[in-house]
Amino acid sequence: MKRLVLSVASVLSAASLFAQEAAKADQPAQPTEARRVQNAVWPAFFALGEYPANPDVVGLRLTIPFSTRQENVTGLDLGFWGRSVYFEGIQVNLLRSDVKDRCAGFQIGCYNSIGSGEMLGLQAGLWNEANSLRGFQVGLVNVSGETEGFQVGLVNRAETMHGYQLGLINVIRDAELQFFPVLNIGF
Repeated sequence: MKRLVLSVASVLSAASLFAQEAAKADQPAQPTEARRVQNAVWPAFFALGEYPANPDVVGLRLTIPFSTRQENVTGLDLGFWGRSVYFEGIQVNLLRSDVKDRCAGFQIGCYNSIGSGEMLGLQAGLWNEANSLRGFQVGLVNVSGETEGFQVGLVNRAETMHGYQLGLINVIRDAELQFFPVLNIGF
């Protein structure tokens, strides 16, 4: 029974890849511009390590031990080290959850980061970083640039803040009162 399930999963994966290649061949050439395009066609897609080379995942991605090839991930990301360009959903990685551009949803792990884009949602971990945050950061250390929301942790740092910081050390760089322990408010 186990072999049958694995065989069916392999056939479905291969069919998905062939369908995507056929769809790409039928489409006219489009100008190259930096925009987000999703190519995944199945409602559930499993990615393991560097397989598949397909840049999009819709469904479940297992990042065992890591995954860096999938650019657009929508759904649930579980494992040790997950990296993508765009992410929508729940990202739970033991060591690191890393999104290069935009994340909407939840990031849970030891180290969570949003590179140059925007975080819409919740980051919960030991260390949380976001270039732009619209939501919540909960952890020992929370670092963000432009922030609208809440930071709760031992150390909280924001460049600009429209919201609240609750922790031992709270820093808002672009404020009249840049440092205040326990509770800091920025508007």
